[in-house]
Amino acid sequence: MFLSNICSRIFGSFAKTCFPTPIQEFINSVYVRIFRINLDEFETTRFKNLNALFTRRLKTKRTFDMSPTQLISPTDSLITESALTTEGKALQIKSMQYSISELLGENLDCDFFYLNFYLSPRDYHRYHAPCDLEIEEIRYFGGCLRPVNMPSLMRVQNLFVKNERIVVKAKMPNGKKIYFVAIGALNVGSIIFHCEPKIKTNAKRANQTYTYATPIKVAKGDELGMFEMGSTIVLFIQDFTPNVATQQIVKFAQNIGYIN
Repeated sequence: MFLSNICSRIFGSFAKTCFPTPIQEFINSVYVRIFRINLDEFETTRFKNLNALFTRRLKTKRTFDMSPTQLISPTDSLITESALTTEGKALQIKSMQYSISELLGENLDCDFFYLNFYLSPRDYHRYHAPCDLEIEEIRYFGGCLRPVNMPSLMRVQNLFVKNERIVVKAKMPNGKKIYFVAIGALNVGSIIFHCEPKIKTNAKRANQTYTYATPIKVAKGDELGMFEMGSTIVLFIQDFTPNVATQQIVKFAQNIGYIN
């Protein structure tokens, strides 16, 4: 077991502990102050534990473009990299390539456009469907839980491949493919996907695959799951034209481009 996983499990237990109200309110206020979190958009400003703060819900549902060709951002996040795949490779950050087949567990049969969405500790931690999805398969890959912040992205080769992750393989409304990859990180207590409760992350489990003879249908904008702390989402999208760029901050429900 990697030391980072042990630390993350300990932190996850701490985050789920409900301390007496005065102590808990102090812990929460320190966290909010350190990461400069704006709670105006959320259901409440009082949380029973740190995990409830991490996974806070929006107070008002965000509106978005309902066109089936328009994709929306799945998260509130920073786009740390975006480009077309090249010869089976993608970038975790500039000049740091990794093998897409190692990340996804399969080879892509053509070039895809990819976007890396980094969720900092201050961001909204729930993630949503970028378009209508028909989920055909979900893959769990065990691994370590290194940080995925900018210093780590620039220092650790193959960081996304080394870290624990969940890969969702799905079809979009035009019948083309999309891969939704949720990557674990230091202090992420767990990665949750509502449509597959058997997935248990950071739990000493071997790689697992869940295949659905009848695809799981998820509507655009619906909540797919959550990180119990910040991390990274990577989208690989077939025949996609973006209207966002690297180093751009995006919000969940914002248009990010369209499928052809």
